[in-house]
Amino acid sequence: MSYSKSMGEVVHLPVRTSTAPADTSADTAADPLADAESAPALDAPAGAPDGAERIEDAAAAVVDIDTSFEVQLDPGADPDAEGEPVDDGIGYLLDDPEGDAYPVIPEHLRSLAGVGEAIARHARRMGHRIAFHTVRAPGYAVRAGVWSVVGLWRLIDRQLKWWWVSENDYLRSLAIAQGDSREWYKLHREVKETRRTRGTILAGQAVGVLAAGLVLVEVAPWWGWAAVAAVGVPWLAHLGRPEDRPIIVPATTVPRFRLLNHDVVLRAYYAAGLGHPEKPGQQVTFETTMSRTPQGEGSQVKVVLPHGTGFGDVVKAKDDLASGLDVAPSQVYLSHDPTSHRRHTLTVMDRDPLAVPAGKTPLLDCKPRNIWRPAPFGLDEHSRKVTVGLLWNSLLIGAQPRKGKTFAARLLALYAALDPAVRLSVVDGKNSPDWNKFALVAYHFIRGTVPNRAGDPVRQLIDALAEIKRHIIDTNDFLSTLPPEECPEGKLTEELCRRYPKRLFIWMLVVEEFQNYFELPDQDDNKQVAELLSFILAVGPSSGVILLSSSQKPSGVGAGDVQRLFNRYRDNHAVRFALRCGNRNVSDAILGGDAYSEGFDASALPVGKQYLGVGYLYGAADETPTVRTHLADHGDAEKILTAARTYRERAGTLTGYAAGEDTGTPDRDVLADVLAVFGADPGLHWTELADRLADQFPDRWADATPDAVSAQCRDLGVPSVNVKRAGVTVRGCRKNAVQAAADATATG
Repeated sequence: MSYSKSMGEVVHLPVRTSTAPADTSADTAADPLADAESAPALDAPAGAPDGAERIEDAAAAVVDIDTSFEVQLDPGADPDAEGEPVDDGIGYLLDDPEGDAYPVIPEHLRSLAGVGEAIARHARRMGHRIAFHTVRAPGYAVRAGVWSVVGLWRLIDRQLKWWWVSENDYLRSLAIAQGDSREWYKLHREVKETRRTRGTILAGQAVGVLAAGLVLVEVAPWWGWAAVAAVGVPWLAHLGRPEDRPIIVPATTVPRFRLLNHDVVLRAYYAAGLGHPEKPGQQVTFETTMSRTPQGEGSQVKVVLPHGTGFGDVVKAKDDLASGLDVAPSQVYLSHDPTSHRRHTLTVMDRDPLAVPAGKTPLLDCKPRNIWRPAPFGLDEHSRKVTVGLLWNSLLIGAQPRKGKTFAARLLALYAALDPAVRLSVVDGKNSPDWNKFALVAYHFIRGTVPNRAGDPVRQLIDALAEIKRHIIDTNDFLSTLPPEECPEGKLTEELCRRYPKRLFIWMLVVEEFQNYFELPDQDDNKQVAELLSFILAVGPSSGVILLSSSQKPSGVGAGDVQRLFNRYRDNHAVRFALRCGNRNVSDAILGGDAYSEGFDASALPVGKQYLGVGYLYGAADETPTVRTHLADHGDAEKILTAARTYRERAGTLTGYAAGEDTGTPDRDVLADVLAVFGADPGLHWTELADRLADQFPDRWADATPDAVSAQCRDLGVPSVNVKRAGVTVRGCRKNAVQAAADATATG
């Protein structure tokens, strides 16, 4: 993950999770749609372009997606480009260590889209001001007329005082008091001479004004009088109005913010019970002076608490501290000092930063993205850009319903969709319309838990997870066969993915409301899903499989092994994003047990429409920012996914569900396969039956477990009974029961 220290200056922070080494060569740094290595794909037919070449062809094309927008793929585009921010009017700093030079042309004005957005933003502001003042124009005219009369009188009064040399009265009075007649006569003569000169000037001025008035009366048209009034009345009104009563009121307000000093901070800490000003050893002190934040949007100071008081006490008293500072709790931020539990940095923002929207997602430029680069996610509390590295990571997103959980997960999935080399599997456990448009690009697209026209989603999910598991195993096996000079550390790299696009690629698995698949009516299905997801979470990220899980119920799911596997699956996500939660227990389930002690409680996030999409991003870096996610509504998602589908069609990577293909395991007749492996045995244990199916039909039953075979046979009418074999009696089935079920199916 990375932040922008100021608008546009990116600082890369160390990531907690382990990452595979990326190739730092010039080829690796290039865009994924740029020229790839010339080595052919292993599975490509002779003479046919491989996947990398098709991606190159897509990059060289101009794609007309619809009449509303056009996408131009630039082979030389910056791979780190994230699109122009939608609502950002500040120039960006250059990305250099000194940070003291601004670009000649601000970044947001370097494209037609950016220029258009800047013009539109200023036009909206100007339109508001014009409408505001137009409504109040009659009142302005009345006030201007009244104060212009006052201004005319003040002008005449000033002229008379200037002519009379009133400032000389004090000096003459002083000469009289001192009995200095000579000085008095001298001053008197100077005053008479000055009055004569100034009187002549004023007389000439009066004659000129009178002559101009007569000329206007005789020859000037109506617009001449209007021009004189337009110039003279505002000037006289400005001269006549009081200083504290403007004629034209401002159309916008100036944000109020509290100016902090050490006394205000001390008062707040003592009011919150974090020390006492008079008790020995209980005083709060400061390690630094009060200063502004680097972005100039707040104040900060490093506080030293009394002995016996720690950072946890400050976290608990945050609301009381905000009350003492006379600000909202969302304006107060506490940063723990790792060297001392008594020390922390207090930051108080001038205004509530979480109530300011981050704006539309930069993905709306519909340009292709590179999954090997961080995805734009939003802005933090200091308005710095927040990006999330998706590779080598698993992400858990949790929140109450309707707090922005699905929108946040969809942002990252949209980023992956814009890379045509990424395979995308979308599993929507709540069967909502939020993910429907991903059918345009998804390799797997599974909705709900109840069988529907598209089939049984539970069986589809198990088959899809089994396929991903096989891909992980195949990827690791293939990497182990590569020579050390080609794959020095035996890990996936961008260069290898471009060289062998049919064998090595990135796969994102999105599971919305994943807890629904741990609470299925059939416990065997629960176990299969739990085991497969746990395997993928443990092994998948190192093989290029990205897990994106979301849930509104991250605890209290299942029982026994299912509950254990659910908790393991939930707790082993490397990166967590928690939006508003119902209580602290739910927040801890999403963020982990250590988050609260570090000052992060998602149940304390502010509530309101303006705070939708606000949450804590934990585990992505050493810092935990409060993120305001970008927005991509349903229309935005459809536009982005339409572009993503076009890129995949051009690159030849549109496969699976989106291409109308059957992505499940090969069709199988369960009863026919079971009968085929029985042989002469009248009965088999479920374990023996599963082993025989896997040996004789590995293409269909390679990952079958005894529980899965039992569940599928019982669904088809085969009872599970005690079977005695080799002196051991365990559950299994009998051949005559399987035959009866097969006959009933054939006649039914």
